[in-house]
Amino acid sequence: MSETVNIPTLSGETSFGAYVARPKDTPKAAILVIQEIFGVNPGIRQKCDTWAEAGFLAVAPDLFWRTEPNIQLDPDVEVEFNHALGLFGKYDPDDGVRDIEATIHWIRREAGVPKVGCVGYCLGGKLAYMAATRTDVDASVGYYGVMIDQMLHEAKAIAHPLMLHIPTADHFVSADAQKAMHAGLDSHPKVTLHDYEGLDHGFATESGERRDEDGAQLADSRTKTFFEQHLG
Repeated sequence: MSETVNIPTLSGETSFGAYVARPKDTPKAAILVIQEIFGVNPGIRQKCDTWAEAGFLAVAPDLFWRTEPNIQLDPDVEVEFNHALGLFGKYDPDDGVRDIEATIHWIRREAGVPKVGCVGYCLGGKLAYMAATRTDVDASVGYYGVMIDQMLHEAKAIAHPLMLHIPTADHFVSADAQKAMHAGLDSHPKVTLHDYEGLDHGFATESGERRDEDGAQLADSRTKTFFEQHLG
């Protein structure tokens, strides 16, 4: 079962929408799905539906609500891809982390699910890392997160398990940035990094030109095992 809910901001002064997919039975835990720069589009909703089928409550907050609420873009359409890049350029990730924290509060207090993990893609991968450093989320996973190399000074605050999927041919995350991520995180006891040789940004999208089937299935299987282990 799926629905759209309104989640209060941390200040309580307003609210933002979120797509929610519910399992048939009592949720074993919750997964907060963090969007790419394309909004809560069909691919993100499908990821939520898949988590719900696996027994989790899945919630995807609309993180672009301040600029273009309910925006849904197709990365395979050039004009929409470019529009998404423009939205990313105007976006404040600090706002995103606060919205993620508000969503965690909603999941625990209103939905009644105490264990919460988050998984994010692209911009969402960066926000998953930031959630691991700035919130009490129980476990985090980031796929092809951007600009994480610029935030490694926050790694000391990571208190719960974090896993990052890194495609080595990511044209948005340079080889030097990837090297810095390994140098800064490989020794962290709570962090696991997986490299995907020759794969590019967006390889685990649900459909479309960017998807690499073998890479997506491998990364998703690792993510599922990770959440089963740390949210059980």
